Amino acid sequence: MSRSKKARKTNTHVWTAAGTVTVDPGAPPPVMDVFAFDSEELVEKRLENIQWLQHHKDKYHVLWVNVDGLGDAGLISDIGRIFNLHKLALEDVVQVNQRPKVDIYDGYLFITLRMLYTHEGRVDTEQLSLFVGKNFLLTFQEGIPGDCLESIRERLRKVSTRLRSGSADFLAYSVIDAVVDGYFPFLEHLGERLETLENEVLLQPCKEVVRGIHDIKRDLLLIRRAVWPLREAINPLLREETPVITPETRVFLRDCYDHCIQVVDLVETYRELGSSLMDIYLSSLSNKMNEVMKVLTMITTIFVPLTFIAGVYGMNFNTEKSPLNMPELNAHYGYPICLLVMALIAAVELWFFYTRGWIFEKREKVHSHGGP
Repeated sequence: MSRSKKARKTNTHVWTAAGTVTVDPGAPPPVMDVFAFDSEELVEKRLENIQWLQHHKDKYHVLWVNVDGLGDAGLISDIGRIFNLHKLALEDVVQVNQRPKVDIYDGYLFITLRMLYTHEGRVDTEQLSLFVGKNFLLTFQEGIPGDCLESIRERLRKVSTRLRSGSADFLAYSVIDAVVDGYFPFLEHLGERLETLENEVLLQPCKEVVRGIHDIKRDLLLIRRAVWPLREAINPLLREETPVITPETRVFLRDCYDHCIQVVDLVETYRELGSSLMDIYLSSLSNKMNEVMKVLTMITTIFVPLTFIAGVYGMNFNTEKSPLNMPELNAHYGYPICLLVMALIAAVELWFFYTRGWIFEKREKVHSHGGP
């Protein structure tokens, strides 16, 4: 589930004319991989330049070009020229903060979605852009090592698969479905972390638990931002007639839409669970504080009369001047009697607290009744 560390991008937007392909200076150089195939033949190769595309783009039943890395504006523009792609769509490819969407152009579809990966122990997203035509599929990735499309490549390498005999729109569906299915392992991991935090909140609430809850809620919010618009983007493909999407593929897209609904439901469930864990944590802190205050109040209540007695007999008025000036100071057993009275007062207070159930949980006797 984890992938390599991602270099943090700086969103320094340069205001240029619409349709201008302006790449991030820190973007990695592109790597082009090609899968050209039909039901009988498969060509898999890595391209060093785009000359091969110019001569073979219409030769195969389906041509899949995956560009991993967006550091070459000239190459991206040349690919757009070869496949007659709109400049606004190419601009959205290199602006990697796009919201998942589907744009319908003349002869092809432009789709953006977000792939998940882990970065420094946290969930992050990478933009994946797709151009879906009659016989071609172009995918553009940001250049972060690893993706969730390896299972599709393995299926293409096998002859007797539905993917090898399918069209470009079915291959695009497979890519979208792989991205959506890639959300479930992340959600499963977040669910396990929530269960662990739930036990910690109940047993030993601490600041680390709060930090863990906030991290999970942040990850869930990121996944929610990725899957909610994707669900809305897939919906028009199911309802509107487009020349690129065939009725056979539309049936499979319905299943992909259902997976998006499942992801949304899991995200909302886990977000509510995270919020309830925070409420439980605050309640635990409040209960713990109440217990501490109860103990301190009881100690104070016990020692207030004792302190009063000790204060009264600490005044030491001279009994020789008046018989009313504390004659107990000259009593033979005055000191033990005073201590005994103080202990008796403390014992009576403890007994009162116990009968009220404030200390030493008072258990009621259970009487067993025999049969008639």
